[in-house]
Amino acid sequence: MTAQSNGSENYPRLQTVGIDGLLITFADRLSDGANRAALAFRAMIATAKIEGIKETTTSLASTFVLFDPVKSDLEHIRAALLTLLEGTDWSDVPLPQGRRLWHVPAAFGGTRGPQLDEAAKLAGIDRDQAIEEMTSTRVRVLTIGFAPGQPYLGTLPAHWNIPRQSGLTKQVPNGAIAVAIRQLVLFTAATPTGWRMIGQTAFRGFRPDQEAPFTLGVGDEILFSSISEEELDHVEHTDQTGLGGASFEVIP
Repeated sequence: MTAQSNGSENYPRLQTVGIDGLLITFADRLSDGANRAALAFRAMIATAKIEGIKETTTSLASTFVLFDPVKSDLEHIRAALLTLLEGTDWSDVPLPQGRRLWHVPAAFGGTRGPQLDEAAKLAGIDRDQAIEEMTSTRVRVLTIGFAPGQPYLGTLPAHWNIPRQSGLTKQVPNGAIAVAIRQLVLFTAATPTGWRMIGQTAFRGFRPDQEAPFTLGVGDEILFSSISEEELDHVEHTDQTGLGGASFEVIP
């Protein structure tokens, strides 16, 4: 797949954003392939060390590049990015190395996941199958946003393509797990939401007292394990790390 910068419907597409930004879009909607491409291209940019680039980030299906117009100019950055894009089949690229697999304990249902039954019914399954799927599916950090360090995780099996609520839940707690449109959100702050809360962790995705305040990185993966509400109570009262009993390993 070759790069297009002329506004056609082909992907990837490269567009300018203001005077110091470029957006490389790999699809017009979330898919596993588009997210893989966005993550892989960001890693490729980091390896290339292009003069003038200050920062990169990814969304669900795109990579954003911020550059310093004093050190470089738009045409130089555009040409360098197009060179990186050319010659790669972006529909089938490997994910970057150095990602981590996190094992995160979570209580599903009950008072810690009050909308699990409702969400499972919308997905056409029962609560036991819902919990089994939530604890056997490795979900990837597709992007981070809305609140500091907050990950959007996916993608879940197709029957989890359930809508957001029509109304708003007044508040879910820090560490809540919510579900909609084949994704999970692991909340990093107490907040209102239109997503259905199905579980809770003691995991803190935003730890401002740490050198790296965002616990997760884009491309990391999470595998949840089911614990009881009583076990979660114990973790909340004894854990001093903010990881809530979670551990990780580097993905080979």
